[in-house]
Amino acid sequence: MRDMGEKRRHGHGHGHGHGHGHLVGFGVGGVGHAEHEEKRMEPKKLDMSSMSMDTLPHLTTPLGNITTLDLSNNNLQSIPESIIARLLNVVVLDVRSNQLKSLPNSIGCLSKLKVLNVSGNLLQELPATIEECRALEELNANFNQLTRLPDTLGFELHGLRRLSVNSNKLAYLPSSTSHMTALRSLDARLNRLRALPDGLENLGGLEALNVSQNFQYLRELPYGIGLLVSLRELDVSYNSIAALPDSMGCLTKLARFSAAGNPLVCPPMDVVEQSLDAMRAYLSARMNGTAKAKKKSWVPKLVKYSTFSAGMMTPGRTKVNGSSTDGLHMSDYRSLDGGGIASPGFLSMLSPRRLFSPRRNSTKH
Repeated sequence: MRDMGEKRRHGHGHGHGHGHGHLVGFGVGGVGHAEHEEKRMEPKKLDMSSMSMDTLPHLTTPLGNITTLDLSNNNLQSIPESIIARLLNVVVLDVRSNQLKSLPNSIGCLSKLKVLNVSGNLLQELPATIEECRALEELNANFNQLTRLPDTLGFELHGLRRLSVNSNKLAYLPSSTSHMTALRSLDARLNRLRALPDGLENLGGLEALNVSQNFQYLRELPYGIGLLVSLRELDVSYNSIAALPDSMGCLTKLARFSAAGNPLVCPPMDVVEQSLDAMRAYLSARMNGTAKAKKKSWVPKLVKYSTFSAGMMTPGRTKVNGSSTDGLHMSDYRSLDGGGIASPGFLSMLSPRRLFSPRRNSTKH
C-alpha cells in the first residue's frame, strides 16, 4: 500500500494536478504519452535489402507492425508462408531481384497491400490467392518467366492502377483485364502476346499502354483500342502489325505514339511519321468512308430481313431487288457526310448491338 501511495504521489506530481498516473513521462528524455502514441503509430519499415541472403533469418521483430518490407537484391529462393501470413499491416512489399521461383499462397492474407514488386525473379506464375489482395494498386512483375496470369485477376483487383508485366513469356492477358477499370498504366512489352483482351474499351481511364516488342506474335490491335478516350501514350513498335484500326482516329488525347518496326500499310508509315494529327485524320477519313459504304450496303439487307428494332423503323413497303415487298424501313435514315475526326459516340452508332435486334420473320402474302 505504501508503494502504491508513493506511485500515486509520483504520478500526481508529474501529471500537473490531474491525477492521471498513466500520463507520466517515460523513456529517455521524458517523451510524453501523446508523443509516444504518435510515434508508435508511425509507418515502420524493415529494410533487409542487399544483404546477400540465401534464406531469411529468424525474425524477432513483431511483423504485425511492419508497413513496408524490403527484401530486394538478395539471393532468396523462397519466402516462408508463415512470415508473409504475419505481415497483416504491410502496405509495400518489395522482393525484386531475388531467385524466387514462386510466391507463398499466404500472400492472399495481405489485405492492406497496395504495392507489390516481384520483378527480376524466376516466377512462372502468380498464385491465384493474389486476387485476395483487393487493396492492391500497383503490381510489378517485370523480368520473370510468366507464361500466364490468373484468369480472374481483373474480377477482384478493381483498384489496380499500374500493371507491369514486361519481359515475360505471356501469350495472352486474361480476359478479366477489361474489368480493371481503375487501370491507368499497362506495360506488357517484350512478351509473346498474340492478341489484346476483348473489352479493352472498358478501360476508360487508361492513360499509357505499351505492347511493343512482341515481334512476330502480335499482328493486329483490337478495334476497341480507339475507345480508350483517356489514352495519352501508346507504343506498338516492333510488332507485325500491317494495319491500325480506323477507330484510332478517335484518340484525341494521344500525345505520344510509336509504331516503328511494323510492316504498316494502313496508314502508310510516312503518314504516321508525319504527325499524330495526320495519322488521326487519315484513319478518321477511312472510318467515315467505310461507315458510309457499310451503311448503304446494310439498308436493303436489313429492310429485306426486317432486322431493325421497333424504335428505328416504321411499317411500309420497300422495293427489294426491283420488287415491292412488305417490310420495314428506316424512318430517319441520314447520310454520314461531314468530315472531321470521328468521335466515340459515332463508333457506338455502328455497334452491332445497337444496329441489330433479334430477327423477326416478315409477313408473307
